[in-house]
Amino acid sequence: MQRNKELHKFLLNRAEQLTEEWYESLDKSGTGVYASTDPEAIRKLKAQNFEFHQHLCKIFIMEKEAFFKEFDDWVIEIGRDPEHLNTPTYLIMREFLRVREQYLGFINDFVDSLKTPVSQELIDIWKFAVIEAIDVVMTNVVEEKNKHLNKRIEEQQQTINDLSSPLIDLPEGKALLPLVGDIDSDRATAILDNTLQGCTTKRVDHLFIDLSGVYLVDTRVAQQIFQLITGLKLIGVTTTLSGLRPEIAQTAVQLGIDFGEINITSNLASAISMGTN
Repeated sequence: MQRNKELHKFLLNRAEQLTEEWYESLDKSGTGVYASTDPEAIRKLKAQNFEFHQHLCKIFIMEKEAFFKEFDDWVIEIGRDPEHLNTPTYLIMREFLRVREQYLGFINDFVDSLKTPVSQELIDIWKFAVIEAIDVVMTNVVEEKNKHLNKRIEEQQQTINDLSSPLIDLPEGKALLPLVGDIDSDRATAILDNTLQGCTTKRVDHLFIDLSGVYLVDTRVAQQIFQLITGLKLIGVTTTLSGLRPEIAQTAVQLGIDFGEINITSNLASAISMGTN
């Protein structure tokens, strides 16, 4: 049985010592939170470590399920902490493993302090409980960090997609969609969704799509661009296409796209001039 109130008390009384010894032995030459020289960042790091010890030593007085559940808030805090997000994951894992060694040493100290001998089997049970607890918490922190980073990346990608398909308002229910750079399938999908939604929201009835800044698209992307034009027609938006490069036109022809009902001009100035007549 891993439970032992005396061992819990022994470790809890040394939580501050554990934090100080850990920080003093910390390799501060790397990057991220462990290398910070900011007094507030150092104070926060020590406080997080101290709170970790307060939680961890409860493995010897709590049921396992309740123990890990109580750790959830700490795991989320560390996994989403800006300083830890900017710290390489392998460094975070390294520090968990160093703390694990600290605890195994303190268990030996506890055994030495006892007046009555303890079986090696019981000592192994205590040590296994610590190893398992730290490994689970370490894994959960890394997973939370990766989940939060992935969410941030998705949000940044969405922002990039929004900025890469700007719908510019023009007078009298008109708007301009200037497309620049290479367009891959993901960006083409974002352009399709954002433009249809934007035209509906802004009540656009005539959209100028300028492709003069687009140099390369694949067949799927070309198809999506012309799907956009079809979608705009279905919601009552007239489309004028300008700056259609020969390569894109050739791809469209190979796809069998009919240009018959699409207004096309050589450049944006001609398109807007036509739209104002």
